[in-house]
Amino acid sequence: MTGEPWAGWYRDRAGSVAVGITTDGQRLRTRIRGVDFEGDSFDALEPVEWEGGGGSAIFALSDGGSLCDCILEWDTPIPVYADGRVHRATLSCLLTLGRPLPTGGLDREHLALTLHFDGAAYESERAENDFEHALTVIQRRLPEGAYMRACISCAFSDYHPAGSGLFGNLACFRRIKDEYRAIEGERELLRLWDLRSGFVQETWACADFERRPAEGAGYRGPFPYVRAGAGELAASGERTVRAAPSSAVG
Repeated sequence: MTGEPWAGWYRDRAGSVAVGITTDGQRLRTRIRGVDFEGDSFDALEPVEWEGGGGSAIFALSDGGSLCDCILEWDTPIPVYADGRVHRATLSCLLTLGRPLPTGGLDREHLALTLHFDGAAYESERAENDFEHALTVIQRRLPEGAYMRACISCAFSDYHPAGSGLFGNLACFRRIKDEYRAIEGERELLRLWDLRSGFVQETWACADFERRPAEGAGYRGPFPYVRAGAGELAASGERTVRAAPSSAVG
């Protein structure tokens, strides 16, 4: 996938401005009102430096120094495989970052995604907490046989058992494909964790992409993960909800 800029908008109490977002599959970069921001996730965009000082008066920042109390909206291209070939689709993203809480974190963090593909729009729920679940909802709504050709659906990606976060905490195991294919649970994943190639973004893709299989799919299982009733979950040990920490797991 190319690093072409994503067109978008930034909105806060001071108004709205057009922005461009760039990424290399791991790091996000954007410029807002003349200030450069970088981060590993959309809820971790921090100013690179203030030009002339007084930056805290221009933007709302969390206790950790990242953008908050604002809305980010952007479109990113994402390939979709269907009917024997790869199509170009567009993922429209809307993220609301709330105000800082005295105890840390934000009072809300709502994500809504819409995939525009082949003349139709496939939506996530309107108040998602992370890209993993939002993209899972969209994948379930795609026509039979169609799938997003991105890291979220790759055979060599997985999340740490501690959680996924909002975006960009997807570990890549493309350099140890055979070892990763052989894991069957949390313990095996943790043994390989330090051998990962790094973290990748759910909407990214590289030349090593292979579709995630329906069975034997690492720790997190197939994508989208299979729904099951309470009894089935107890028997299989499958997880349908994962905690979402505010920072990446190292």
